[in-house]
Amino acid sequence: MNKKQKSILIGIVTALLLIILFAAMAFLNRIPMNPQGTIGNTAGNLNNSGLFCEHNGAVYFANSYDGNSLYAMNPDESDIRRLNSLEVQNILAGGKYLYYFQTGSNSTSGLGQVQGRRSFNRCNLKGRDTTTLTTDVVVTAQLVDNYLYMLTSTNSGPSFYKMKIDKSDKKVLAAIPINPACAQDSVIYYNGVETDHYLYALNTANDTPTEVWAGNLWYPILSDNYVYYLDVAENYRLCRYSLSQGVIEVLTNDRVDCFNVGSGYIYYQKNSSTPQLICMRTDGSNAFVVAEGNYTDINMTSQYVYFRAFDDQYTTYHSFIGSGGCSEFTAALEAVPAE
Repeated sequence: MNKKQKSILIGIVTALLLIILFAAMAFLNRIPMNPQGTIGNTAGNLNNSGLFCEHNGAVYFANSYDGNSLYAMNPDESDIRRLNSLEVQNILAGGKYLYYFQTGSNSTSGLGQVQGRRSFNRCNLKGRDTTTLTTDVVVTAQLVDNYLYMLTSTNSGPSFYKMKIDKSDKKVLAAIPINPACAQDSVIYYNGVETDHYLYALNTANDTPTEVWAGNLWYPILSDNYVYYLDVAENYRLCRYSLSQGVIEVLTNDRVDCFNVGSGYIYYQKNSSTPQLICMRTDGSNAFVVAEGNYTDINMTSQYVYFRAFDDQYTTYHSFIGSGGCSEFTAALEAVPAE
């Protein structure tokens, strides 16, 4: 083999090695897709700031006692641990990743360039390998299969768009405030905001909206073939609509500030001169007062309901679902790591 042939051979081998190297890097950096039917969080949680999210036997949450840093625990509140020190809300989970809106930062330890700025991020289930997906101000986001549907606030007004979880294939869908929180079976259900408050369904297979029901609703939550909602025309009382029978049921005539549905129960904040946090069955029966006063950010997991006082965003309260009374979530307070 002469010198020229050797040079050609070395060039070919080098090129092949580079191709293999780039292919290996692409494979290692590939974001695995989610199984069909993946939904990032419940509508009720997302409508209440998305501070808790249950996924594959773990609960991910914003710990109010540690500046809303991202934490994880078991559903029974054991093994509480901090994942990172970013101030988060709108927590989503699917497959091998978490997604959240970073509202700011309460720490400067070890997170580099992602500290101190608003952004919507993706990280692994241990809170590591953080990637910024957008620096838009996210009002509400939902994960549906392999796409993030986001309602964002811009200088020119609201923007509703989707983006694949690997940050590709961004597509603006509307310039109106469509809330993507309520999703099931690859369909997003939302109330109208322009000429009516009807119930609409956005099929994410083709991003085509259709009218489902000519109601007058706000904050729809779909559960067991019922749509739970606030009745706009009737002082925001809480009702449900049967999708199979086309029947409306009034669950309470109280004016409702916020609510959540799960595990056969509804929790809602009564707006009155004597405000109360109330629990009842999903058919409106067996209502009882959980706590006196004004509460907000009602989040639910499979075992507990969590909430905060309207004028105290530091303290988190919890109650075992369906049980009377509540107490401070002291386990989260005690879990705050020492500086």
